[in-house]
Amino acid sequence: MVVVALVVALEATVLLAAAGLYGYQLAVGSPVLSFWGAVFTLVLLLAFSVWLYSVAVFLYRGYRWTRAAALVAQLFALTIGFPTLSNGLLIPGLAMLLPAITAIVLLFQNKVLRYASRTGGSTPAL
Repeated sequence: MVVVALVVALEATVLLAAAGLYGYQLAVGSPVLSFWGAVFTLVLLLAFSVWLYSVAVFLYRGYRWTRAAALVAQLFALTIGFPTLSNGLLIPGLAMLLPAITAIVLLFQNKVLRYASRTGGSTPAL
């Protein structure tokens, strides 16, 4: 479970760094087709990074819903990683594929399934 949570947290960190680089390029005046479209992309990168950090934290705590969220994030990474690899970008493609494949395999291990069975707090929701 720790390895999966670390993979997701590492992906969130890389996504946050990409958002920082994207924001820097936007601030220094790199040409874009649509300024507001670029701002939306930046906000989307930041929001997805925060979401991945929260998934990593709650995955480490053993909440059940985080397995599905982590799986979806890994499937997105595979969706981007395979075309990147097939376009000849070996290092970035492998950097996306290897952690995603590792996390997917570990998400279906019996130890992870047993650990991630917590459904919520002890107080009822309403």
